[in-house]
Amino acid sequence: MTPRGRIGLGLGLAVFVFAADQASKQWILHGLDLPDRGRVPVLAPVLDLTMVWNHGVTFGLLQAHGGLGQVVLAGVAIAVVAGLLVWLRRAESTLVAASIGAIAGGALGNVADRARYGMVVDFIHVHWGATELFPFVFNVGDSAIVLGVGALLLESVLAPRARLPAEPPRA
Repeated sequence: MTPRGRIGLGLGLAVFVFAADQASKQWILHGLDLPDRGRVPVLAPVLDLTMVWNHGVTFGLLQAHGGLGQVVLAGVAIAVVAGLLVWLRRAESTLVAASIGAIAGGALGNVADRARYGMVVDFIHVHWGATELFPFVFNVGDSAIVLGVGALLLESVLAPRARLPAEPPRA
């Protein structure tokens, strides 16, 4: 894929993830009315839709209650997305471009929530009965961020790297 094609892929995936994240949150809030219902079993005993207002970052880490904390988290996320866009211009593989797009789209979805609600809408809850296999409630954007980071890590381990010469060339 050409560099322009990789940029297009990354930007397209960012837009897709952002749109899917925001559409799912609108359905959760206004279609399903999860804030009033609290919890809806989907696939017993492993998956529920559970309403959580997240004041932190992905999976509720780094909680920032209050206006200033939310502004700081949103600012950091926007700075990260800007850095990702610079990286996207230099992406040398399709996997890296797609991963950057997924991460950027997920991060922007959460920034949009902070701007709209002052916190992030989370609703996907994975568990096994009463046992918390994964003690976090998350959203579509969080999922894209984690999958994108995981793909980048996998690519960094598996991608062939150019080998440096054993000795520098002699002048």
